[in-house]
Amino acid sequence: MVTIMTDIPEVEQVVIELKKVVAFKEVTLEGDIVLIVTDKPRTFVYAIIQDIVRDNAKKGEWWHVTMHALTVPPQKMVWTLRTPQFSGEEIFIMGGDKRFMQAVDFEKATPAPRPEPDKKPVKLQKKVALRVVK
Repeated sequence: MVTIMTDIPEVEQVVIELKKVVAFKEVTLEGDIVLIVTDKPRTFVYAIIQDIVRDNAKKGEWWHVTMHALTVPPQKMVWTLRTPQFSGEEIFIMGGDKRFMQAVDFEKATPAPRPEPDKKPVKLQKKVALRVVK
């Protein structure tokens, strides 16, 4: 068994790999679907952003981000985050665990492969389940 030692912590490495296969948006807006990665336990979950409202009680740029985790049953969550945290610019710690969150760009998602136009579709012979016997 080969163990590769790296200075990159696990969640950071997961985010690097995700950015190779998932098209992310640079900005997160209401109505966007975000991908959330948590460290312990390692979880990947989608959520839809319902509302982003300024937190005037805090100095600086903090926002109440209301979202619904697309789980069964759906779960409403309100997190207070800075813009770089809910836009995927930085990994943040919440409740002692590292988290990553960024909006997915479904318009740039890789389309499913289509059959080559030169090849003709194969016709399947229909088997008859019943026969008429005289």
